[in-house]
Amino acid sequence: MSSAPDEDAAAIVARALSRRPAKARPRFLRELLAHTAAGLVVIEGERAAGEAVYRLADAVVARGGRRPCGFRDTGRR
Repeated sequence: MSSAPDEDAAAIVARALSRRPAKARPRFLRELLAHTAAGLVVIEGERAAGEAVYRLADAVVARGGRRPCGFRDTGRR
């Protein structure tokens, strides 16, 4: 996937998602999260990566289970 150097992460992910069927998007995002966390371990170290993952999990919990419009829980984890 090539991208312009000044393209932000949200635009890159949105483009990647738009190229996948709707049913493949959740798996792609889970894999992206795993690879991102692994990359942070390599680049910034385990402690910094752990902090980033912790903050992400905290943000999910803080949402209180609310889902954006159009998202539904499939029950699969």
